[in-house]
Amino acid sequence: MACNDAVSGHYINKSLGDDELRAVLSLLENDKDKEVFGLVCKRWLHIQSTERKKLCVRAGPHMLRKIAARFTRLNELDLSQSVSRSFYPGVTDSDLSVIATAFDCLCVLNLQNCKGITDNGLAAIGSSLSSLQSLDVSYCRKITDKGLSAVAEGCRDLRTLHLAGCRFVSDPLMKALSKNCHNIEELGLQGCTNITNSGLSVLVEGCRRIKHLDVNKCSNIGDIGISSVSEVCSLTLRTLKLLDCYKVGDESILSLANYCKNLETLIIGGCRNISDESMKSLASASSNSLRKLRMDWCLNITDSSLDCIISKCRKLEVLDIGCCEEVTDAAFQQLGSEDFMLGMKILKVSNCPKITVEGIKKLLKSCEYLEYLDVRSCPLITKAGCNEAGIQFPESCKINFTGSLAEPDVLL
Repeated sequence: MACNDAVSGHYINKSLGDDELRAVLSLLENDKDKEVFGLVCKRWLHIQSTERKKLCVRAGPHMLRKIAARFTRLNELDLSQSVSRSFYPGVTDSDLSVIATAFDCLCVLNLQNCKGITDNGLAAIGSSLSSLQSLDVSYCRKITDKGLSAVAEGCRDLRTLHLAGCRFVSDPLMKALSKNCHNIEELGLQGCTNITNSGLSVLVEGCRRIKHLDVNKCSNIGDIGISSVSEVCSLTLRTLKLLDCYKVGDESILSLANYCKNLETLIIGGCRNISDESMKSLASASSNSLRKLRMDWCLNITDSSLDCIISKCRKLEVLDIGCCEEVTDAAFQQLGSEDFMLGMKILKVSNCPKITVEGIKKLLKSCEYLEYLDVRSCPLITKAGCNEAGIQFPESCKINFTGSLAEPDVLL
């Protein structure tokens, strides 16, 4: 039998050229099947290796050179570390020097939590990887504007850049991106507290195609910077994250309402200066686009704007109004009729002391697709009270009464 298999394999290899074998490999959707393809013989392994586009590894300079020689068409390399291993230095500048020279087709590079790299390593990337389109150096805490500016100057087709937790990043990098990287679409700056309104204003002078901007916990960002973004990126902006940007107020929201008609995700949790009037304007302007809204700890929000949001934003799937202490059952007064249905999947009303079981009951009549409901620390909403009121939750809905359920991460 082994002999027959060998003869059969011989005839297949004789009949099929490399292009045909590549065509067969391209039809395999499952990663495991692709690995099995490479086990047939050395020739098939070579074809599988040269066609591989993505690889996740941990390796030093010597092994990286071997990987580059084997996977010649690799365009995505993931060297990130998990948080649990982040106390190891991970990738070093020497590794980045090898990557820069050996992986000349690389488009996507993930170095998240690799705390050993410095500006020297990034300079090597900038000098050699002109094809790079996506870079994630989140929580690489030694890097500064100098190294990242070298990347901006050398990798001018950069589309995605994630810098969460890079505390030494500041406005000079925004200037370098504006000057060199006009195709930036996704920029993650969470926790980059040295970036200011001036930096954002300079950024959008050259980067006018931004779709997703994360400035969560950027405490020096305020209305001037956000208004600049909304005016310049009005046609492209889809996601804006402003968690705990306490300097952001109504001016930012009104600017979004005036210019950004395609906004899909807005996070303003902890922005305590935002009030009802600006949110009403936003609800009207984004009624056909808004799908995810996080506004927990927006203490000036009341039933007035929430009722407007619910009634106008019919495509809303995720809503977080946790700790909005002035919200009552009246916010749901539009709900309950058969002709008023929402596509809401996730709703968080934790720490809303004035919402009762009756409000939840009315809401559920219009939210038949609800998958997760958070009512933690709502003194007037208990499991026993819901049972007594005869509330019928959707079959697939998870109700978090006590905090024992894992929370969905869609609004992080």
